[in-house]
Amino acid sequence: MSRVRADEEEYWHSSKFRAFTFDDEDDELSQLKESKRAVNSLRDIVDDDDDDLERVSWSGEPVGSISWSIKETASGSTSSLDGRDSSLQKGSSSYAALPKQASSYSLSSLFKGRNKLSSFQSLSDALTDTGVKNYAPELRRPKAEYKDYSSDWSPKDTVRRMQRGKVCSLERFRSLQDKLVLLDEAVAGHDGNVITAVLIFLKRTLRREILFRELEVRQVALCHLIHFLRETGEQKFLLDLLRFLDRTEEVALSQYREHLNIQDVEKRREFLKGCIGLPFSTEDTSHIQDHYTLLERQIIIEANDRHLEMAGQSELFRKYPRKASILNMPLVTTLFYSCFYHYTEAEGMFSSPTNLKKTFKIPDKQYVLTALAARAKLRAWGDVDALLTTKNWLGYTKKKAPIGFHRVVEILQRNNAPVQVLQEYVRLVEDVETRLNLATKYKCHDVVIETYRDLKDRVQLTAYKSKVERGSVEEEKIQSILSNVVRN
Repeated sequence: MSRVRADEEEYWHSSKFRAFTFDDEDDELSQLKESKRAVNSLRDIVDDDDDDLERVSWSGEPVGSISWSIKETASGSTSSLDGRDSSLQKGSSSYAALPKQASSYSLSSLFKGRNKLSSFQSLSDALTDTGVKNYAPELRRPKAEYKDYSSDWSPKDTVRRMQRGKVCSLERFRSLQDKLVLLDEAVAGHDGNVITAVLIFLKRTLRREILFRELEVRQVALCHLIHFLRETGEQKFLLDLLRFLDRTEEVALSQYREHLNIQDVEKRREFLKGCIGLPFSTEDTSHIQDHYTLLERQIIIEANDRHLEMAGQSELFRKYPRKASILNMPLVTTLFYSCFYHYTEAEGMFSSPTNLKKTFKIPDKQYVLTALAARAKLRAWGDVDALLTTKNWLGYTKKKAPIGFHRVVEILQRNNAPVQVLQEYVRLVEDVETRLNLATKYKCHDVVIETYRDLKDRVQLTAYKSKVERGSVEEEKIQSILSNVVRN
């Protein structure tokens, strides 16, 4: 008996805490194993036949003890485990909620390491059993964690805890003054997430006019709220806020942005027509008008082209079927479409490229770039030549490219233009170095030879002779130039 008492004294005065080392496992699993080892060690001091030891007062119980695990398992039951010092009695009702596969383990059997069938089983085996392992307790959080829900945090402390990711209740801030102090502390903390969280709380608990009035003098918080409303799509609340701030242009732009949510093309056209009268700036009013006009043109073009495509009356549509509808496309895309399918139409037609250029005041540079890409894709080299040919007042013609002839060459090459077509425009590149680079890159041998001849660069011409095919026309041309230089 004295041996048992000595073992009891050693157990109760021993500590389950070990000195810190970097090899310690800082996770719940290691702590759970620690708790199971402490419970299993009780087998040495507990007599298997002494059922009275089941009634134990667990004052200062360690995390993960049997009493604590039973409380956690029976958290949803109506058993009388309200205080820490409640006794654990045999046949406790806390096990009534367990499923049938776990019913073979009583508190007594878990405590002593036996099951009802009298077959010995350790607590670690019981906890890893299929029927019991689902009820293995999670480690309780420190008490300090639960102070988040107390009512003694100041606005400053609340903001600091929110910045650390702690869950804090804001409902205790009831007065307007407390709420404003909380908002000011959030702004002072320079944490956008905390500011947004506080603003959501104020938005929910304050009348709009009061919230708007206070935000008017807090520009940082105001910007956060406006951005939040735009991201979440709370259009009505945003419009009310902007109207209160007398930001008429922003109100108009916010209303105009609503057209993106309208799928029906006719309804969108009517909506854009109504937006023309909103208080936009002069520049924005022009853009809204152009948007409405463009959509109106697209509706007409789409209806006509769909009819032609379905009727099979156009060879171009049969050879190059449309890949998508023209509706709601940008202006540049519409111009490319028009240059591709309606390039030769008269200016009076809505689908004519020149009509689009004139109506929407498209710059020459943009028009030439788009039309060149469209006609080159169709390999209409005659249209490309006409596009880049201008006539002066005396009737003389010359080639002119607002985008630069080096850009012309690149576009033509991407569309697999023949070498003869490329050479014609490579020759028109004014910068000699750029001209030589393009001619060499795209194997325009005649241009390279002519350029070196004009530069009277015998060395480069001789070196280039080795790059052309032996016995070719280009080699003969180089040899002829070199021979004439020697004679001269």
